[in-house]
Amino acid sequence: MPIELKMPALSPTMEEGTVAKWLVKEGDTVAAGDVLAEIETDKATMEFEAVDEGRIAKIVVGDGTGGVKVGTVIALIAGDGEEALPPPAKKSVPKAKAPEPAPAPAAAPRSDPVPQSMVESDRIKASPLARRIAEQSGTDLSGIKGSGPDGRIVKADLEGASQSKAAAPAAPQPAVVSVPASAVAPPSDIPHEAIKLSNMRKTIARRLTESKQTVPHFYLTIDCNLDALLKLRSELNAGLEGRGVKLSVNDLLIKALGAALVEVPDANVQFAGDTLLKFSRVDISMAVAIPGGLITPVITDVANRSLSAIATQAKSLAERAREGKLQPEEYRGGTASISNLGMYGIKQFDAVINPPQGMILAVGAGEKRPYVVNDALSVATVITATGSFDHRAIDGAVGAELMAAFKRLVEKPLGMLA
Repeated sequence: MPIELKMPALSPTMEEGTVAKWLVKEGDTVAAGDVLAEIETDKATMEFEAVDEGRIAKIVVGDGTGGVKVGTVIALIAGDGEEALPPPAKKSVPKAKAPEPAPAPAAAPRSDPVPQSMVESDRIKASPLARRIAEQSGTDLSGIKGSGPDGRIVKADLEGASQSKAAAPAAPQPAVVSVPASAVAPPSDIPHEAIKLSNMRKTIARRLTESKQTVPHFYLTIDCNLDALLKLRSELNAGLEGRGVKLSVNDLLIKALGAALVEVPDANVQFAGDTLLKFSRVDISMAVAIPGGLITPVITDVANRSLSAIATQAKSLAERAREGKLQPEEYRGGTASISNLGMYGIKQFDAVINPPQGMILAVGAGEKRPYVVNDALSVATVITATGSFDHRAIDGAVGAELMAAFKRLVEKPLGMLA
């Protein structure tokens, strides 16, 4: 029987997607690994690959169709000699009743082979690549639920299984309270346009509502003299001239937050129900505004990366985020976040924690302000930074230690290079 191709879950938060464009047409022959379509998720536009060979028998969901729930059949792949759908049953025509025949001998048992589909239903369904990986890693396929066509186990299922074994149990998430329709009914006398929410905007609304409803936030704000950091940035950029790398202020702030989290490891944590996850590596999620929403690509192992490496990766991630070309592994995870609105002239703001992380740092614009330096009033370039903390995982004193460490590293930036 034909293999059903279903809308895949291409990100941890994806509930529905858009079939942006089919790259094959009905009748085309495909092999495992061939790119079949471009799927728009809540984060990016990604390629959808075939996991079996066969012929595209029918495209069920056409180009540009949005709101397709994960698990919905979007196409059918047929093997040799198979049709897209079973032929319609023939209507029976009533016939005149014939006289009953004499008793006939019992029919002999069938000797034709059992259909392959029946044989496969009695064994584990897995792609050849998944079987090879399982054999090499000693993974038992019997306990893994397949996400491929017709429930077949594919490579991604093995990766998810290994991650779920290593991860601690997460806290149960309560249902998010929906907003009654009457509360959002538009005034009838004001001209307006009703804009359908994109998958990304729906996900942002759901996750941030969940964060504010379930995570007890507390906030700590601190001012930092930016002059020494700006001086160091200028000197470093002069030394990097000709290498195609230019450090931004945000690059140095990411490095300062990473170094501060190493100094205060009790803030590099995550609440997980009846356990607390304490991370030995600092991965910083960097908030990037993109058309229609926001995404947080992750810079890994910030504390041990050079500033030039951070700058290079941050630039690449931001560019590909705006083009919708990030891979899932590039925006999953992260142990803390940073959001910088200084380029818009925002002086101070409180950011919403990016669950399941334990904190996010909100950074405002650097501006000239009266500031006491060496017990004398002077004018300095000052930024205001506000940390939002999950009080289930981080106490006030620990949060204050982190903010003090961040301030010291910004005002004496050579410390973050040691």
